[in-house]
This record gives sequence, structure tokens and C-alpha cells, in this order.
Amino acid sequence: MVFSKRLIKYIDYWIILIIIGLAMFSYFGISSAKPDSSYALKQLIWYGLGLIVLLVILYVDNDLIRHYAYFAYVVGIVLLLGLFLFAGKTKGITGWYNLGFFKFQPAELMKIFTIITVAKYLDKRQEKRFESFIELFPLFLIFGVPLLLILIQPDLGTALVFVSIMLSMMLVYGVKGKHFAILGGIAGLGLLGLTLLYKFNQELFSKLVPPHQLNRLVSFIDPSKDPLGSGYQVIQSLIAVGSGQLYGVGLYQGQQGKNNWVPEAHTDFIFSVIAEEHGFIGASILILLFFLLIYRIVHIGINSQDRFGTYVAAGMVGMFVFTIFENVGMTIGLMPITGIPLPFVSYGGSSLLTNFISIGIILNIGMRRKPLMFE
Repeated sequence: MVFSKRLIKYIDYWIILIIIGLAMFSYFGISSAKPDSSYALKQLIWYGLGLIVLLVILYVDNDLIRHYAYFAYVVGIVLLLGLFLFAGKTKGITGWYNLGFFKFQPAELMKIFTIITVAKYLDKRQEKRFESFIELFPLFLIFGVPLLLILIQPDLGTALVFVSIMLSMMLVYGVKGKHFAILGGIAGLGLLGLTLLYKFNQELFSKLVPPHQLNRLVSFIDPSKDPLGSGYQVIQSLIAVGSGQLYGVGLYQGQQGKNNWVPEAHTDFIFSVIAEEHGFIGASILILLFFLLIYRIVHIGINSQDRFGTYVAAGMVGMFVFTIFENVGMTIGLMPITGIPLPFVSYGGSSLLTNFISIGIILNIGMRRKPLMFE
């Protein structure tokens, strides 16, 4: 179906309004955390570029996205492989191409490429059930290749997002419960193996699990064990969230972020800045916006004109739900620190553009859910 002006009335404008609300939280949060920098202005520029990308995607025929899914997947794998040849380490991770004017993280785009690839694969099966666990191998292969490359970087947080996407799409497709149980058993055995390895062979364990990731786990269990080291970020974030109380200390009045007491306050820990300045009420409004965004994506997925759109929406929901839960959770001590940004709010060009591409695809699916007469 080609683009028609009549499709415009089917755009989900609620999603547009939600993103505007998130943009406001993003701008004020970043400008408060980094008042003497240009981060907030740069974020607005990224928002502008993201909006342009979104509009372009709306004009792309949905069938074209489906047609080039496998090609996009291969391009994404090549970009991930290229990191090990052409990219240096940033924050201990080989995950970014330094293009001079900004750093590009291909793992962000790979999320979308993987979602549309799996959606195309599942759609081609025409709802044929996976009778045996071994039949899931092609699905595991599609997810497993980028997952392995991202773990090697090492970027555990992004890898976990891929797992969440996979589980969401499997659930919506109707994969049998016993297959999920087998996956859970494999994961449990893996964790048990790592635990035994840590106990009996720490040298080998340290090669498999980077020290900074182990420190994050320790700080999650008890940040007070290293209050000036691995537990510092969590402790300061909790202080920021707690000091906001019900109404917050006021816009630009927060001290934890602007004084750099909360590291990465404009990126991964921006929720703590928002909670400090706008309190429980402001933080709740932000979470409500995310809830409404997820609800609208689910609504579009349910009403999609084909199964491809439904599977894409399922993958997007898995991506956003885990990312939001993990980011908010780590700022209040409910989840270990993984370095996952808060969608549409944290500062960052790659993640923001990826979010806009995701929403562009969702809006594209949504506005084509009703066939137009005389076409």
C-alpha cells in the first residue's frame, strides 16, 4: 500500500503527544543535570532529527520494511563485527563508532533490525506451532548472533534487552509453555555454573564476567559495602530520589545531579534528577506517560492488519518495557546497574534516533490498519 494523505487521519496522535511530554522531561532533566553545558541543546537537535526520521518512515510502504528486513539484519551484523576492527573502547565497552560529530552505537539499530527480521520469519510460518524445542533453533539463531556479539563487547544491559524482545515475540506467537520452561532451565543452569565457577575458579570467572559487571552486581546486593566505589552511584541516586519527597525540590533546584554527585545524571540516571526536582508526583507522571506509550503500542499491535505488524509491536513492547523497568529500577536500587538509557529522556543520539525509528514503524503499522476504499 502506497502512502495516501487519507492515511494521516489514522496516525495515533496520542503517541505524538506522549513523546512531546517525554521531550519536556528530557530537556528540563538534562539542562538541570548539566546546566553549564550544551547537552540540552544537542538533545533538542537530536529530537528534531528524530522527528524527520519518523516522518520519512511514515512515507515508507510497510511492505518495503518487511521486504528488506533480512538485508537490514545482515547490515546490522556487519556493523557489529566492524566494531572489533575500527572502534575503541568507551566506558570499557567496544560498542561505539566515533564519527567525530557523534558516537554511533550499532547495537541500538540492531534491536530494530532483529525485531523486523524475526517478525518476518514468524509471519512466514503462518502461525504454524513450534511442536518441538529444536524447531525454535532458527529463532534462537536470529537472536543469538547479535546477542553474542554484544556480550563480547561486553554490554550485558543491551544483551538483556534482546532477551526481553525474544521472549515477548515468542509469547505473542504462542510458543508452548514447556519451551519457556526449558529456556528457564537452561538459564538457571547457566547461573548455577557461573556461581560454581566463581567459587572454585575465579581466574576463569573473571575472563567470562568483566570485573565492572561483577562490581555492579555486588553494589546492587549491598551498595554500602563499597559506598565510595561501586556502590556510590546507587547511594547518591537513592539520596536524590528520596530528597524529592512528594512535590520535589523545584525545577533546577536539585543538587545531586548538577553537582555531579550522581554520575551520568544526564544519561543513565536522569530519572533520579527528575524524581529529586519534581518529587513522587513528577516521577509518577513520567511513568504514566511510559505506561500510556506501551498501551498505545499494544493497541496498534492488536489491531494490525497482518501478523507481521502484530509481531513487530510485540518486539517493540518487549524492548521498551524492559528498558524502562531496568533504568528506573537501577536508579532506585531495585535492579543492578547496566547502563541502559531511559527511552526518549536520557541524553544520547543513537538511542534517541532508535526510539524514533521504532515509533515511526509502529505509527506506520497503526495508520495502515484500516484498508482505504477505492485503492
